[in-house]
Amino acid sequence: MQHTVIIGNGIAGITAARNIRKLSDNKITVISGETDHFFSRTALMYIYMGHMKYENTKPYEDWFWSKNKIDLMRDWVTSIDFAGKNIAFKNGSSLTYDQLILATGSQSNFFGWPGQDLKGVQGLYSYQDLELMEANTKNVKNAVILGGGLIGVEMAEMLHSRGIHVTYLIRESHFWGNMLPKEEGTLIDNHLAEHGIDLRTETELEEILDDGNGHVKGIKTKTGEIIDCQFVGLTVGVHPNIDLVKDSHIETDRGILVDENLQTSIQDVYAVGDCAQLKTPPPHRRPIEAVWYVGRMMGETVAHTITGNETKYQPGVWFNSAKFFDIEYHNYGTVLPECPEGCSEFYWECSDKKKCIKVIYETNSLKVKGVNLFGIRNRHEVWDRWLSQEKTLDHIIENLPEANFDPEFFTHWEGEIQEKFNNEFPDKNISVRKKGFLEKILA
Repeated sequence: MQHTVIIGNGIAGITAARNIRKLSDNKITVISGETDHFFSRTALMYIYMGHMKYENTKPYEDWFWSKNKIDLMRDWVTSIDFAGKNIAFKNGSSLTYDQLILATGSQSNFFGWPGQDLKGVQGLYSYQDLELMEANTKNVKNAVILGGGLIGVEMAEMLHSRGIHVTYLIRESHFWGNMLPKEEGTLIDNHLAEHGIDLRTETELEEILDDGNGHVKGIKTKTGEIIDCQFVGLTVGVHPNIDLVKDSHIETDRGILVDENLQTSIQDVYAVGDCAQLKTPPPHRRPIEAVWYVGRMMGETVAHTITGNETKYQPGVWFNSAKFFDIEYHNYGTVLPECPEGCSEFYWECSDKKKCIKVIYETNSLKVKGVNLFGIRNRHEVWDRWLSQEKTLDHIIENLPEANFDPEFFTHWEGEIQEKFNNEFPDKNISVRKKGFLEKILA
């Protein structure tokens, strides 16, 4: 019987374990020093905010693992002997394997700022980070967050939920400037301000100030401004956690390098999830994609290969989703901060400044390349089909009602969007969605 060992019990590692069990009788061991059981990492913020308890974030009951003959081991790996196929642990024990899957996830970025090691300064990625944040924010009145991305805005909402005043520093001219175009970024800027977040754009950190007892008392910006605070959240992104193998013979770059079958440079060793870096990524995909569903897809893919059905990783059309306080965000395909050469953009924004859609399309052919949706839910499978089939802007805008996934009594905005399209493209003159019964009443 083959023994498959998985280091990491996040979505990538656990998906691999579950699918290997479906496909084989392999002995399976999942190793994690973080927690006993798999939990939803994206739900960490809701534990802090009191919306959920830790046990509610575990997708499977604790008995699930033994019933499915998946052994769980709680310990930290100290080294791997790839030649001898042997893993050494912090507790002094060791374990041999036939196949090894590295699913070690990410680590928070720290860029050597003076004072970043003070008490009250931290990132947010692991369950241990959540526990530390719980301790670090007791009796805190003012906090500073650095980094205009998804983890930063989640931390802002977490702190705001406890009445802590948040000053949010980003170096770009608008929120998430390395990912969002100006219109969408400005929409989120205004939304954060409505919630009382003190957003400081084009502002960079110089140093974190010591109160004389090893605890943070404030920060200093590069312009010399001093901002008093008792907590600093460093949320300037994450990087692949490759500490365990970076000094070994396994081939690495920013992440652990893998081929299209997710195999590393060492036979019988694979890498999946945040720690994996594709040597040759598919078109319109990045070599490293630290998002939940990528880990799930990689875990399922590698399970097939390990159990004898060699399978290439094919993630398809890029998509992502997030939530900025009350505004949901969905992205399908490619939408860059600046519109690419040879492309144009169609943009509609609701009068309430909380909903918008931006579609990027080829100027000459009108073939759609990607879309951003804020405050409007659309069906993933519909957009995936449209982008895969290279549908044109006029086709998509005319058929927008097909994609709508908002609840039954929500106002539908397709009619306004279609009217704007007809004004900008009078030669196309697509049909406009008529208002529904509820919308007529509210009009």
